[in-house]
Amino acid sequence: MKRVRITVIRKVCHRDLIERYENPIEHPCDLHEGQTFIARGWEKPEGLCESAWQSLSPFVMTLAHGGTSLYDGWMKNPASAMVSCNDGFRPVSFLVEALDD
Repeated sequence: MKRVRITVIRKVCHRDLIERYENPIEHPCDLHEGQTFIARGWEKPEGLCESAWQSLSPFVMTLAHGGTSLYDGWMKNPASAMVSCNDGFRPVSFLVEALDD
């Protein structure tokens, strides 16, 4: 099984939606752009939030098992995917890449 690198590419914050709909949260997202994690199978990397992992894990497992050309090859690197977490207030975009070991 291949290791898979997960890189935080972009964080967005929809302040208007937060003010309108969200209850105050002390630490909603501690990730920062450029931060990386290494995944080994179904084991969630330490420091990655559960919400993000739920969005990423199917792609991680596909790439870890040698899958390529996800969604009919929309990525330039066929052993990668660009996936966002499901936080509608602060979505984070991740680059998920299989590593050649």
